[in-house]
Amino acid sequence: MSGSMTTAPERCRWLTTLVLACLLAGCGTKEVIVQSEFPDPVMNRLPLTLGIWYDDAFANHEFFDEASGRAESSWLVNTGQAQVELWQTLLKGMFENVVFMNSKPGPGQMNPVVDAVLLPAVDELQYAIPAHTNVKVYEIWMRYRFHLVTTGGDPIAEWTMPAYGKTPTAFMQSDEGAVRLAAIVALRDAGAHFATTFTRVPQVEAWLNSLPHTGQQQAAP
Repeated sequence: MSGSMTTAPERCRWLTTLVLACLLAGCGTKEVIVQSEFPDPVMNRLPLTLGIWYDDAFANHEFFDEASGRAESSWLVNTGQAQVELWQTLLKGMFENVVFMNSKPGPGQMNPVVDAVLLPAVDELQYAIPAHTNVKVYEIWMRYRFHLVTTGGDPIAEWTMPAYGKTPTAFMQSDEGAVRLAAIVALRDAGAHFATTFTRVPQVEAWLNSLPHTGQQQAAP
């Protein structure tokens, strides 16, 4: 008999190890890169030149949730590219001119002349996953924080805004696809919410009324 032959118990242990390895590999990190095209808003544009500054945390925004056990998967949800595309499209439809700033507003910075600069940030992102069902309906909650400042960095207004997205159908091909669609719905909700509430933020409204070229003019959906 050849010395390379294995006994039945050894084969059983080998198969068990192989099956466990496959199971663990299947429960690794699930990565979702959110990409979408967003429609231009239909509204009256404010007669302003708005600057926009995305810091690295926003432009490369991602959310990581580590699995709590071997039977679960970790999640990495990247919304950075979609965030930038959403806000670029939205703001160009809300303001007469939108300028991407060369640097973060602050004293001595060489930036274009604008009426104000918007600095968006994602304060929080949470999601709900149907871990024990086959119905792939996912939910995502986001909370934004906005700072509106002068080119010198002086504060004009600061406020928060929620956004919510839910997978509109359970008939998805994968968990990742369901999460991606829920994130897109949340981003569109954020855009709609921002467009309809921007001029109603008390500090923003007071600032708009103080500008000679805007007065009581406000963007309307």
